[in-house]
Amino acid sequence: MKNIKLTFCVAVFAALALLSSVRAEAIPDECKIGGFAVSVQAWSFNRFTVFEAIEKTAKTGAKCIEVFPGQKLSKEEPTIKFDHNVSDEVIAKVKSKLAEHKIKAVNYGVVGVPADETGARKVFEFARKMGLYGITTESTGSIDVLEKLAKEYDIRVCFHDHPKREKDPSYKIWNPHFVMEVCKDRDPRVGACADTGHWQTSALKPVDCLKVLTGRVHSSHLKDRADFGKGGPDIVYGTGLGQVAEVLAELKSQNFSGNISVEYENKWDDNVPDITKCVEFVKAWGESQKK
Repeated sequence: MKNIKLTFCVAVFAALALLSSVRAEAIPDECKIGGFAVSVQAWSFNRFTVFEAIEKTAKTGAKCIEVFPGQKLSKEEPTIKFDHNVSDEVIAKVKSKLAEHKIKAVNYGVVGVPADETGARKVFEFARKMGLYGITTESTGSIDVLEKLAKEYDIRVCFHDHPKREKDPSYKIWNPHFVMEVCKDRDPRVGACADTGHWQTSALKPVDCLKVLTGRVHSSHLKDRADFGKGGPDIVYGTGLGQVAEVLAELKSQNFSGNISVEYENKWDDNVPDITKCVEFVKAWGESQKK
C-alpha cells in the first residue's frame, strides 16, 4: 500500500510539474508605463529586421514588443523568417536580443491558427517558449482548439479586427458584437485584440466597441486617426478622433491587464519619434490619474 501511495504522489507531482512547465508568464509590473503594459507592434518596423525592431522599440521608451510572423531575423541572417516554425536556436537568439535591450515580448500576431490541434499547438508552443502573454489571430473558425490550448497553456487568445469589407460580407470580425458572440460561454482567456484604428475605419467609435467587449478585451492595437470611415494614416495619440484618453480610461475601468501595442502604420522609414510620443502620451495619462 505504501508503494502504491508513493507511486501516486510521484505521479501527481510529475503532472503538476508538467502543468507548470506550460503555463505562460504574466506581464510583470516593471513592464508597465502609465499603468499599462505598453508594447510596440513590430509591424510598425516591418521594413526592418526583428533585431532592429527590438532596438527601435527600446528607443521609444516602451518596455514590451509584440512580434509578428514572417519578419526577417537580422541583417546578418536575413533569410531566416521569424515565426512559430523557427528552431529553438533562433528563439534563443531573439530572447538574448530582447534581454540585451531590456524588452519583453508579450504577444504574437496577427497569425493564422489552424483548426487541427497539431498545427495549432505549434503556435502555442512557440508562445510558451517565448514567454508570451497572448496570441493575436483572426481564426475564429478554430475556436474549439484555441479555447482548449488557451486553457492548457494559460495563454490569452486575442481575436483581432481589420476594417469592414463591403465586398466580403463573410468577413465579420470587424464587428465587436460578432467577436463577443464567438467568445460567449468560452473560457475567459478567449477574447479580443482591440484594434481601435480599424474600428475607426469601419466608422465605429472605439469606446463603444470596448464596452460591447467588456470582460473580453485581452490586448489592443491602439491607434489614433484623423477621421472615421476613411482609413487614414496613423497619427500621434491625442491628435486625432480616436478617443485615446477615453479608451485608456475604459480599459482601466475594465481592469484590463493585457498589452497595449502601438501599431503605427505611417512614416515607415522613420516613425520612432512619433511612436515615442504615443508612449509618452500613455505615460502622461497614467500620471494624470494619480493627481
